[in-house]
Amino acid sequence: MTAILHPFAAVLDDDPDVVVTLSLQLRALGIEAHCHARPEALLAELPTFSPRLLILDLELGHSDDGIDVLRRLADCDYAGAVLLLSGVETKIIQIAERVGLSLGLNMLSPLSKPYRLADLRRRLEGIRPQVVAVTRPDEVLRSQEEIERALDGDEFIVHYQPQIELASGRLSGVEALARWQHPEAGLLAPAKFLPLMTPRQYQALTRRVLSVAFADTQRWLKHSIAISLAINVTPDELMNDDLLALVDAGRRQLSHPLPIVLEVTESDSMDDELLGGEVAARLRLHGLEVSVDDFGVGFSSLSRLQLLPISEIKIDRSFVSDMHEASQNAAIVEAVALLGQRLGIRVVAEGVESLDCLPLLRAFGCTHVQGYALGRPMSADDIVRVQHLLLL
Repeated sequence: MTAILHPFAAVLDDDPDVVVTLSLQLRALGIEAHCHARPEALLAELPTFSPRLLILDLELGHSDDGIDVLRRLADCDYAGAVLLLSGVETKIIQIAERVGLSLGLNMLSPLSKPYRLADLRRRLEGIRPQVVAVTRPDEVLRSQEEIERALDGDEFIVHYQPQIELASGRLSGVEALARWQHPEAGLLAPAKFLPLMTPRQYQALTRRVLSVAFADTQRWLKHSIAISLAINVTPDELMNDDLLALVDAGRRQLSHPLPIVLEVTESDSMDDELLGGEVAARLRLHGLEVSVDDFGVGFSSLSRLQLLPISEIKIDRSFVSDMHEASQNAAIVEAVALLGQRLGIRVVAEGVESLDCLPLLRAFGCTHVQGYALGRPMSADDIVRVQHLLLL
């Protein structure tokens, strides 16, 4: 990676005090920024200076507003991350965030003014490795070659995040998550390598995860651990002709039939017509379950949700993690849980970071929970130990 010497972030806010404070805070985080009070100045420099991060206020004075800026950014094919930082009411911020997502912008979880530096740091953690450096084409090529060697050398491993059934408190399933055991950088999460992968490499990784996950599931069965297995896939993967054959072959290796769940994000499942029709139907005909991940952050048509043959919806962590502090988020969780009950669909609450929220989730009607408070992604051997502890 080659360190850049010019600013790589932009701030659009017409409050000079906020701009000064935010600039100093960003610099403390290792981020230099261009600051603007009017959208025209920002948009004019986009062709020559393409910031990897834009921090945007929604109230810009006069006739300008942040939602219009989001639309103009989409028209310019802006590819960087967008962080909404505003003092308007929460509902307006959430609407603006949904607009940005619908436009295809890379929206970070928003912040309300006033905010803490620690909250700003957390929002930027996921993008800073990409923001603080420019990846040249030759570096991308070298990274792809390194990924190729990693695939050949079995450096990609699988960790599993436990899913707990609320009614019994027992381990009911796991979500398989790819990790790169890099010989020099250590254990890398998907955000570090998935953006660099070619479609063929991504396909190879999916097949690697399937192979390892089915082998681990068979090992668990020998310990009398019969749980569901969830694997994340994209619509493109679902439409690959050989995916069903590979999953069917993996299931035949198991000594006991288990639920196999294919997870797709809400935006993917609702935007892709094939997933809403033939593909989802074929999955169910093959005995597979379909889960809609990150539910609540996209624009789901309830009529399509009713017609889509899905078995599970996973409420996005952004609604679950702060239910006690945000009554509106709690209301959304309750409404989604009720929707799941009415449609006969499992409802999984993701992002459970405190056990204090379990009674409320149970009262709302969520059937399963998942999150760091219950178990971080772990090795296959650790799943055996977790199951033993849960049975004590």
